[in-house]
Amino acid sequence: MKPLEESDVGITSYISQLPGFRGILKQRYADFIVNEVDTDGNVVHLTSLDASPESVEKNETKLSNQSNKGYAFEIELFRSLAGDPDAECLKGLIDQVASGVEDGVSPIVLSPNSDKVHRTAIHNFFKENLKFLVTDTIDGPEASSKCIRVRLNSGGNHNNGRNSRKRKERGGKPFDSRGSDNWSEHVGKFLRFHLYKENKDTQEAIGLIAKMLGIQPRSFGFAGTKDKRAISTQRVTVFKQHANRLAALNERLIGMKVGDFCHVREGLVLGQLLGNRFTITLRGVVADSEETIKASAEALGRLGFINYFGLQRFGSGSVPTHLIGAALLRGEWEIAVSLILDPREGVEIQRDVIRKAREYYRESDDIEGALKQFPRYLVAERAILQCLKKYPGNYLQALKAIPRTLRMMYVHSYQSYLWNHAATMRVQKFGTKQVVLGDLVYCKGDEAEKVTRVVNSEFEDDGCRDAFDSGHCDEVSETDLPEERNNPVKVLNAEDLLTGKYTIDDVVLPLPGSKAIYPTNDTAQVYHDFAEKDAISLTECVHNVKEFSITNMTGGFRRVFQKPINFEWELLTYTEGNMPLAETDLDKIMKTKAVNITAEEDSMNGNEKENSFQPMKQSENFEHEVNLLTDNNEPDGATEIGLPQIEPQLNPGAPEAQKALKLSLTLPASCYATMAIRELLKSSTSGCISENFEHIELISRPRDMRNPRLANSFSWERSPEIHQEIDDQMRSQSAILGKKIVLQIDRRYNRVMRFSLVCFTI
Repeated sequence: MKPLEESDVGITSYISQLPGFRGILKQRYADFIVNEVDTDGNVVHLTSLDASPESVEKNETKLSNQSNKGYAFEIELFRSLAGDPDAECLKGLIDQVASGVEDGVSPIVLSPNSDKVHRTAIHNFFKENLKFLVTDTIDGPEASSKCIRVRLNSGGNHNNGRNSRKRKERGGKPFDSRGSDNWSEHVGKFLRFHLYKENKDTQEAIGLIAKMLGIQPRSFGFAGTKDKRAISTQRVTVFKQHANRLAALNERLIGMKVGDFCHVREGLVLGQLLGNRFTITLRGVVADSEETIKASAEALGRLGFINYFGLQRFGSGSVPTHLIGAALLRGEWEIAVSLILDPREGVEIQRDVIRKAREYYRESDDIEGALKQFPRYLVAERAILQCLKKYPGNYLQALKAIPRTLRMMYVHSYQSYLWNHAATMRVQKFGTKQVVLGDLVYCKGDEAEKVTRVVNSEFEDDGCRDAFDSGHCDEVSETDLPEERNNPVKVLNAEDLLTGKYTIDDVVLPLPGSKAIYPTNDTAQVYHDFAEKDAISLTECVHNVKEFSITNMTGGFRRVFQKPINFEWELLTYTEGNMPLAETDLDKIMKTKAVNITAEEDSMNGNEKENSFQPMKQSENFEHEVNLLTDNNEPDGATEIGLPQIEPQLNPGAPEAQKALKLSLTLPASCYATMAIRELLKSSTSGCISENFEHIELISRPRDMRNPRLANSFSWERSPEIHQEIDDQMRSQSAILGKKIVLQIDRRYNRVMRFSLVCFTI
């Protein structure tokens, strides 16, 4: 099967007719910076690495004050249920809890009560309104009377009902005791922090932090996954952990930092974000003239781009996810399983262990042997095989064994495939200037987009490489926002066109589903035509498995055209390829620390010194450290935008002045930044590394530094400069047991254009 092209998934049109230009994306990780935008519209930054005791105390005091103020209503409600004496006792208990003296809080015993129905009502009151307190029934002063005892919920084994599932593994503790013991109730149970990461996807980063803390990854929550090959900052919550424990990890974390700690009452879930703030630097920009670059940047800000689902949505392997989704919608369970498990061909550089595992299973049908070979991060493959081992031949059951978020990704991918083709049809037939009769639009004045299913942005999809396309990406959030009572969209009629109330920016197209409304012009037919080619009906289901049926999915709506928010751009000139052109959050922190240290030294020495700290060099060292020590640092086989990726040059030669275009923009969580770059460059995002570049992989051991074994053919003698550079790099890391070097050679100049060193244990 040929590599996936943009045209295969309906990405063919542009808004502007301006000529494109060439540029290099992600030469450095710092060339693609993403900062999450929270639900209040605040851009998330890493500003502090420390867990300040003062801030913790202030936070606890704030929560304590909220407790005192917040429970007045509950106390009055309880007064109407149990009377004044018991209400005053309860108020005294809550005051003790709010004071923070948790160990000295004594239980209270309510007035004797022989009415079982009334006692049940009191028990239910505490369960519903004061969950930090627990109740039980004890004998009263008389033989026939009973009393209710109220005490602080200290996390003991007093909940042996439904929530005690797997309590043996938890030592008999209820589910919410998976964090620290004796957690004070007036402190929020979730520690929220900002996660800064470089060259790691969100799941991988959280997995490493969880391992260091000795807790399960399920204790963490986040609003959306972010791209691996980038620098990103996002909010994360963890259950019942202290800030000083996480802050202490900063000395050990490689390619990650955590900070800006505070305790909150609720954990984050997928979809709780407005979008992402991107800082994108395109290096090596070449155009007919500088005016072409400026005109293209201004047009992007003024007109926006076609809001396509990017190629990341469909996976980067040779088996696109929408083809698997089509098989599921047709009820072809065995074919879907084969598409997931079979060997894959294409341009991606696939790890040998994965290729061999797939080939082994196809040739032998040995499930047990295949399970031993498939890496654990291939979640879908392993889930299918484990189920087939238990239920041979039950392919539907095997598909249902895949985690829900992941298996639904395939069906959602097919929805996106249809949407892209419909968007292209709308643009090609009716243009990009004005609305036409039969267009579908969001109703004016309604918060229409709040009712649609939250679909993750580019950074939440980009983790889906061949090695990770089965387990490490959450393509679609399963968090649905509350639906409005009224229909948020309408079909434009002749009267609407005359009023001029709606513009091209209001046009939307549906994601197919049971509640989808289609345009009444020619655009609607595209959905049915492409679905019919795949033998899929959008109105009838051929099987009774609801989750794999479009007619049982709600669907949603998506804007056809998207303008970048708070868009800024700047044309820069640089001479050194390694020169940082954008400042990261960590750069700013380290720069501030260096200034403070210098000021202290000046004060102690009594003289003035020139600040020797160089933020550019620090950032470079940080990137190099990540390249050396991250667990998954092998380069992707194709770029995100179809342009050559070039790493810092080891042998740059004479510096030449080059231009770079720096963009800053905010996009909603449902938009792909690569589609904005595509509009600028007028270049496909499906291309692979330029044919002028060649990948070289080397394996070496400490005792054999000068004679590394080549993983593929390359004339080592033709480039003694490269040999010397690699030899020096490997000597500097002689303590490592083994290393894998990945080079990208520019054949035109015999120059190292990309360098990556991965450490491993032999």
